[in-house]
Amino acid sequence: MSRPSRALALLAAPALLVAGCSSGGDASDDTGRVAALASFYPLQYVTQEVGGDRVDVASLTPPSVEPHDVELSPAQVADVSSADLVVYQSGFQPAVDEAVEQAQPGHVVDATAAAGLDEGGTHADEPGEHTADDGHEHDGLDPHFWLDPTMLAPVADAVADALTEVDPDGADTYRANADALTARLAALDEAYRTGLATCERDVVVTSHEAFGHLARRYGLEQVGISGIDPEAEPSPARLREVADVVRDEGVTTIFFETLVSPKVAETLAADLGVRTAVLDPLEGLADDAQDYVSVAEQNLEALRVALSCS
Repeated sequence: MSRPSRALALLAAPALLVAGCSSGGDASDDTGRVAALASFYPLQYVTQEVGGDRVDVASLTPPSVEPHDVELSPAQVADVSSADLVVYQSGFQPAVDEAVEQAQPGHVVDATAAAGLDEGGTHADEPGEHTADDGHEHDGLDPHFWLDPTMLAPVADAVADALTEVDPDGADTYRANADALTARLAALDEAYRTGLATCERDVVVTSHEAFGHLARRYGLEQVGISGIDPEAEPSPARLREVADVVRDEGVTTIFFETLVSPKVAETLAADLGVRTAVLDPLEGLADDAQDYVSVAEQNLEALRVALSCS
């Protein structure tokens, strides 16, 4: 039995249910606010922005932890059961999927459905993508939809609707907050569209293929050293393929990210005589002073420099 499965088996133990209710992010803190759980940072951000002061939001993925393969403690599994609202992305974090299926929380927002990923999300093998075959392709879909801000806006709407069901008195607040967030996301989208409209290059080489939705939205071509799974080791053949792309396309920068080791990207860049820079997949925050919008703005500036945009 896997570690997540063992944790789920313990869910039935009364002592663990008590522990879960005292661990934070639940409905027993006597604040009078809605207790919401988000599975990882982008969904936590949306839930916080929409919920405002009426909602306490906890995340199942700790800060600075890579979320793909997160495992849940027994207390976290219990929190899934006791939360007023759970916001997660099915198909992205197996331990969270299993916890939601087992706990059957009363109110759930599945970002996969809200963002339309189950109705034709970007496929890793979509034409025009130089993809890596690492055996971890999330059923062929790129799950990193939140890097296209226009795909995050429907999740805000779904969260507002779910919070209204939990807390009808806050309906106007939740709708106003969702509308305000949607406006900020639209402004971010416009900044990307104009900022990346005129560039000398359009090929973006990244440490793993987290940027397919962003690339499709803004007319770029993603080349990942690894595939969807950031922990997968690229084969020597894949490294040669990426090196050929760098040379043929005049790529000046290889991007790495904040929550996984940059060693492979740095080594390849050194061998090819090109720079490295951070392109953050926004799966989690490494700096509490930042948020989704500020990190996305830094990503835009990094892309503009690497692609020589005017």
